[in-house]
Amino acid sequence: MKNLLFLLVIFAILLSACGLVPNSNVAQSEVEREVNPIVPREDAQVLVEGNNAFAFDLYQSLNEEDGNIIFSPYSISLALAMTYAGARGETEVQMAKVLHFDLPQDKLHPAFNNLNGELEKIDSILEEEKVLTSLNIANSLWVQKNYRYEKDFLDMLARNYGSGLRLADFNKENEIVRLEINALIEEQTNGIFKNYLGKDAIKPNTRMVLANAIYLKAAWSESFPEEKTSNQSFHLLDGSTIEVPMMHQASVFDYAAGNTYQAVDLRFKNDMSMLIIVPKEGQFDKVDKYLDRSLFEDILSKLDFTDVTLALPKFSSESGFHLEQNLSNMGMPDAFDSSLANFSGMTGSQDLVVDKILHKAFIAVNEKNAEAAAVTVVFQVEVEGGPPPKPVTLTIDRPFIFIIHDVVDGQILFIGRVLNPLE
Repeated sequence: MKNLLFLLVIFAILLSACGLVPNSNVAQSEVEREVNPIVPREDAQVLVEGNNAFAFDLYQSLNEEDGNIIFSPYSISLALAMTYAGARGETEVQMAKVLHFDLPQDKLHPAFNNLNGELEKIDSILEEEKVLTSLNIANSLWVQKNYRYEKDFLDMLARNYGSGLRLADFNKENEIVRLEINALIEEQTNGIFKNYLGKDAIKPNTRMVLANAIYLKAAWSESFPEEKTSNQSFHLLDGSTIEVPMMHQASVFDYAAGNTYQAVDLRFKNDMSMLIIVPKEGQFDKVDKYLDRSLFEDILSKLDFTDVTLALPKFSSESGFHLEQNLSNMGMPDAFDSSLANFSGMTGSQDLVVDKILHKAFIAVNEKNAEAAAVTVVFQVEVEGGPPPKPVTLTIDRPFIFIIHDVVDGQILFIGRVLNPLE
């Protein structure tokens, strides 16, 4: 039977700072993380474009689910990039195609390192507002004691992902390791995800756990006056109406409109923003079912500063997914097949297979900021100019899609849709 690799990726947005779990048995690779990798601009662009293409491919796979959706495609891409580093043969080919990893391995991982560094530069403290705005990214790695690992693989993770090693005995102490991982998740998501991994989540033949944590705290560039928030009707897809707390603000926003949608890009007090796409009445499926990187980039290209009278519902949403079937259906089945999986770049032999991938995400939006967090866990077992635009009114009183992205590099961190702000 092939051993399990358990890959854990934690994204915490607008939450608490990342940190290591106390008393962890840490064994650091002799290779230090390369802080300022030299990456050609074209490589950086190829990486972001590929990541975003995967984001929308996965959205189309997940939007068959009922109700609200929230997930972090970057969390999943980053987690699987570390796994991909050990993939070989057809497993590597399939993963590259599905994940849109269009750079060779020796360029891909430095590009991820560079992108993570660029995202971390977003950190800033706005003392005059007494608001902390920051984005932190951290990676760690649990490995089975006395198990064979390729030094090149571990050194690559240390060099490009800063992955410190924690030694674990999954055979005898899987419950202790589970509690340690849960403590890390709880800490790095500011308590949003407690006891994330249930009993028996880690099997005795688990051999590796890769962990990524991202933390972002961001306030709106212009907050919504709380005194203007009031209950207002929100129209659901089935034609019924509910009352929701609606925030109001009149200002100059980046705004765009197409045949089937209106869109507004709301900036945070950093280089991040939330693009909200509001399909026109009766057009939700035409936008939702065809949302891809091309449409996303087309909307961004049409954004223009416009006087907008905006009404946006306060909302919170949480989603959880088992991603192994989605990713298999998208074209990488070998990673989950014990007879075909090839992660020999990790151990030198084909003794690891992905068992399951769990992803859970949360978002909350209010007058001052937006909060979001996500956890991804992968178990692997052994074996130009014109006249000024006219003022517009945008009342988001119907289902909408949101995308949290970096306005400098264009990397998408979260995608979701809200069919009901109260669910």
